[in-house]
Amino acid sequence: MHIHPVLLCGGSGTRLWPLSRQSYPKQFSRLIGDESLFQQAARRLCGPGYAAPVVVTGNDFRFIVTEQLAAVEIAPQAILIEPDGRNTAPAVLAAALVLAQSNADALMLVAPSDHVVPDAQAFRAAVAAAVPRARAGDLVTFGIVPTRPETGYGYLELAADGRIDADDPQRLARFVEKPDAERAAAMVAAGNFLWNAGIFLFTARTLIDAFRAHAPDILAPVETSVAEATTDLGFTRFAPEPWARVPSNSIDYAIMEKASNLAVMPYRAGWSDLGGWEAVWQETGPDGAGNVCSEHATAIDCEGSLLRSESERIELVGIGLKDIVAIATADAVLVAPKSESQRVKEAVTALQLADRRQATTFPIDHRPWGWFESLAIGPRFQVKRIVVHPGAALSLQSHHHRSEHWIVVEGTAKVTIDGETRLVTENQSVYVPLGSIHRMENPGKVAMVLIEVQTGSYLGEDDITRYEDVYARGQGAKG
Repeated sequence: MHIHPVLLCGGSGTRLWPLSRQSYPKQFSRLIGDESLFQQAARRLCGPGYAAPVVVTGNDFRFIVTEQLAAVEIAPQAILIEPDGRNTAPAVLAAALVLAQSNADALMLVAPSDHVVPDAQAFRAAVAAAVPRARAGDLVTFGIVPTRPETGYGYLELAADGRIDADDPQRLARFVEKPDAERAAAMVAAGNFLWNAGIFLFTARTLIDAFRAHAPDILAPVETSVAEATTDLGFTRFAPEPWARVPSNSIDYAIMEKASNLAVMPYRAGWSDLGGWEAVWQETGPDGAGNVCSEHATAIDCEGSLLRSESERIELVGIGLKDIVAIATADAVLVAPKSESQRVKEAVTALQLADRRQATTFPIDHRPWGWFESLAIGPRFQVKRIVVHPGAALSLQSHHHRSEHWIVVEGTAKVTIDGETRLVTENQSVYVPLGSIHRMENPGKVAMVLIEVQTGSYLGEDDITRYEDVYARGQGAKG
């Protein structure tokens, strides 16, 4: 029997702002290495013995998921779209119900897609060691052998006969909430507590039975939402009306803290949930002075600091810094002591109250056909760089309040304006009058890049009438 990875990637955490934002959360960012955390998770859970992944995500991220999986040449088994986030319990249950439609005894390996696990081979070995208990009907969770007292994680207490150094699943006594510093130190010293990694292995049947016994209020509406699901462009969309009745709850609270058929697989080969910038500093590997610097960052007489610039146009320089986190993006900068970096959520809240777009959105806006970024904005104009993937096309559309000039700088654009189609190559331009019905396509095999100059009385992304769209987006949807 193959193991079916279930990757959860619908979250929109703010603890790694300004790099992680609601519009493009950390799982899709390249925080460590050349691939995103989501891509690393998909690679980690593939190969012999593993089925293609099932991905549970939100509507706004569906094309990012497909694009990033294609980039690492992994074809998903299914991409399941939640109408809105309801925490992990409904998401995992919905995946179990979908898998059970073809095999009720399918083995599910549920994993967040925003964790770092450096040794993929060791992790797969731990999963293999846990398979017999999962097939026998246990709910197996994975516990990380702690390396320090940590107040940011929940803990798992082993049963009296459990061994933290075991190479097979152990009996689990209970789940423990995130502790204060004193309690965390005591638990680590006791030697029978593990960090709760939020990773689980069980059969679809076992999990559904657990919801039937312990959380029927979640099971009923999720069953209906899955039964009434629709498909478009390969995505499975759960029905929104019954989903709206689903209580928001984590799988820990809904099931794991109530079930008796629990086991925990100790894991000690390295893991982090990258819950803050200090964790990124630790996992990236500080140099001899304790510094971590990105390509466009320079440390002069600094120690214990993380200096990271996400823009090739911004050179970040630190002088005489000690234990500082400094993160620069194209539109925002964060500077904080490492010890205070967990307070980033406060910064996001403050920016939201001040109605700053940097709180939730990036200058780069991802679309199913590619992406764009605003280069300059004025009262009646906006300049954008637009990148269209090979073979991709924007919708056939018109605008009520603006006209557009397009200048192709890389590749070739296939342009349709009021029924007339032409090819526009590098160093050529075209004018799209206000109200004209138009479309832009990339017929080539390399990315097409153009500069768009918009002029008009209103330049919002919602000024759009859509006539045809290969991505099945509705009227008023952006791009």
